[in-house]
Amino acid sequence: MIARRTVLASLAAMPLAAIAVGKSVAGSATMGSVTRLSAALDRIIAPSASIEILAHGFRWAEGPVWVPQGDYLLFSDPPANIVYRWRAGLGAQPFLSPAGLQTAVPPGIREAGLNGLAIDKTGQLIAADSGTRAIVRIDLQTTKRIILADRFQSRRFNSPNDLCIAPSGTIYFTDPPYGFADGDASSLREIDHNGLYALTPDGDVALLDGNHRRPNGVALSPDGRTLYLALSDEKRPEVRAYTLDAKGRLIDQRLFHDMRSQRAQSLPGLPDGIKVAPNGHVFATGPGGVHILTPDGVLLGIVGTGKAVANCCFGANGKSLFMTSSDSVAIIALL
Repeated sequence: MIARRTVLASLAAMPLAAIAVGKSVAGSATMGSVTRLSAALDRIIAPSASIEILAHGFRWAEGPVWVPQGDYLLFSDPPANIVYRWRAGLGAQPFLSPAGLQTAVPPGIREAGLNGLAIDKTGQLIAADSGTRAIVRIDLQTTKRIILADRFQSRRFNSPNDLCIAPSGTIYFTDPPYGFADGDASSLREIDHNGLYALTPDGDVALLDGNHRRPNGVALSPDGRTLYLALSDEKRPEVRAYTLDAKGRLIDQRLFHDMRSQRAQSLPGLPDGIKVAPNGHVFATGPGGVHILTPDGVLLGIVGTGKAVANCCFGANGKSLFMTSSDSVAIIALL
């Protein structure tokens, strides 16, 4: 039988004043639960830990990234075309608006904002820009934007969704059709596959895999030899693992984690964002919340907010896990 920690608290039971104060939540309002499947989880999350709501009221919170140079969290709201900055004691405030597409939103674009976010080795923001249909670099001091890539073989991307950066500077990213109002049927499409790509520091774009219906979250193992890919596919709710060679080229792929059983329980969410801890543990969002797995794919537990969790990231020194969950941003302490 699945054991549950006693950290349950629902939004429905929360005092109204605690959840109706605008974007940021004062106090210690909590939500969700942690499902313990292995005692090994106690070395990652303390049994007494609870999930705290930091902010709420967003259209769809996504793409969190911790910025160590300023000790703050950035996260995106793609439908609203805003990136927010959250600081302890100050809450969440708009940081980039518009964040993605800088012009009027044309018909057929459903998500004009940024989605997945990452910080490169120079401290600049690298973003999957759904509205501009590009991978962009943004200077966090000046907010100056540079398009790094917006085409594959002279055809515009669909709507770049998530990304990660290798130590070499190569950017791995996904390009599903979520930014289009009509999805795969959109008249705006110029590429007929939904791809997993690699963008090299010299600007070359290579298609690694164009065979998945809904490629989404992407992350690298600490040694850079395994690339994880989440499939936000109702019929194939999986995390795939690609073996990379020393130059970052794909060798093979395998099923890393199957989320069909959680999907069959009608738990909220689909495979989406992924982050990998320095010790190789994989934190993959999916049905029920954030699935915490060993490097060899053993599921230790699930951190659930009661809503779909789109993405997650580690906070300062890896001692916290931020989660963007539907209309909210939440945090849980890590050991």
